[in-house]
Amino acid sequence: MLGLHQRLSLQQRLSPQQIQYQKLLQLNTLALEQRIKTELEFNAILEEALVDEMEMSLDQDSPDDIQSDSEDDYSSDDDEFDVEDYMNETDFDDDRVNYSPDDEKMQPIAPSRVSLREQLIEQLHMINLSEEKLIVGETIIQNLDKDGYFKQSLEKVINELKLFEHIDISLEDAEKILKKIQTLDPVGIATRNLQECLLVQIRNSSYDPYYSYLAEKILSEHYEDFVNKRFDKIEKNLNLTRSSFKSVLDLIQKLSPKPGEGNIDSEEANQITPDFIIEKMEDNYIVTLNDRSVPSVTISKTYLEMIQSKKRKRKISDREKETHKFLREKFESAKWFIASIQQRRNTLMKIMRSILEKQFEFFEYGAKALRPMIYKDIAEEIEMDISTISRVVNGKYVQSPMGIHELKYFFSEGLTTDSGNEISNKHIKELIKDIIEKESKKSPLSDDKIAKILKEKGVHIARRTVAKYREQLYIPVARLRKEL
Repeated sequence: MLGLHQRLSLQQRLSPQQIQYQKLLQLNTLALEQRIKTELEFNAILEEALVDEMEMSLDQDSPDDIQSDSEDDYSSDDDEFDVEDYMNETDFDDDRVNYSPDDEKMQPIAPSRVSLREQLIEQLHMINLSEEKLIVGETIIQNLDKDGYFKQSLEKVINELKLFEHIDISLEDAEKILKKIQTLDPVGIATRNLQECLLVQIRNSSYDPYYSYLAEKILSEHYEDFVNKRFDKIEKNLNLTRSSFKSVLDLIQKLSPKPGEGNIDSEEANQITPDFIIEKMEDNYIVTLNDRSVPSVTISKTYLEMIQSKKRKRKISDREKETHKFLREKFESAKWFIASIQQRRNTLMKIMRSILEKQFEFFEYGAKALRPMIYKDIAEEIEMDISTISRVVNGKYVQSPMGIHELKYFFSEGLTTDSGNEISNKHIKELIKDIIEKESKKSPLSDDKIAKILKEKGVHIARRTVAKYREQLYIPVARLRKEL
């Protein structure tokens, strides 16, 4: 039966400004730089300011304190447009973001470099190829994965070129182009699997001819035995002495298993731009936000003067009213954007300082001193939501005397040892890594033996947990760790 009912309920709704702030929190330094540049393009009220002209003195309200204006009608006596604070020359110039007086030392920005993919295309153009074959070669290079492997079907690439580029080339000719690319620098790029990658490098190397011949024979005819470390079987089949076989292994180990090294599109190999810098000054640690490369934005003085002049008029036309409404909306958007960036800065610094305080021993002694810590610990400490902590630590990095780490690295669960001390699972991983590094390579330790050694140290974990942590450390099983 249908009827009308009244119900009272409480709902939490985020304003558009709060949503904007939450989204800005998720961005790392590089993404924030691009986001600000985009906002500068779409909002003429905003303009980029030079960082070295003055120090920051931002008096903007935080997005949690600013009330949005829902009044659309304009009145000449309207006081909602308080632009005088922006018109004072000194105050106006000081309304800046992305600069802190605490920034004493910053990392230099790495010079831009050509990516490996672009280098390969440049090398390809130095080979005497027809225009059609160059297009095929470029298409192959564009289809390389992050490690430099060509995992696509060559036949599929040819069919797509026939369909979209109207290029008719045989599979045999495409294979020849692929082979040429594989000999470019770095040699072994664009191979389809590890076996082909190592073989290409051996065949194009200047190593000792005899050992190169043996290495090629092992990789082509005894590859399965090689990857499974059935060395005795290989020695017997090839009638090799232990000394000769060890020399061949040393040669193979010099080859690169990942010719692209995970940076096929990176302009700076293995380059991570840290979002924070932690430096030790005597007995203290100083935290700075590494955002000097991010454009510093402010309100355009020209548009503020336009708003002010319209506000002084007693009578305005309908067209001027529309213009004023447009400027007001852009002004409010710009003001919110600046305030959101500043609140983002404050939130990031608050969280990073809290992490530094709780993990102080890590920055003094390294990973073995890492304490168990979860998002809730930081959230309670600085009185913020767990979701805010999650947004900040995801995808952001800190550079410290202990290296570069993702903020998520500092969060882990732990267990209590026999001595009553709490240790994190990352500490346990370090213990496992240390045990394996000290083991006899002729007789590597099984996961069960590692678990027993940890038990003797007061750390009680199951064999399957040891196996899980070992795999997370990318350490193979005992059989594959065995060396001659």
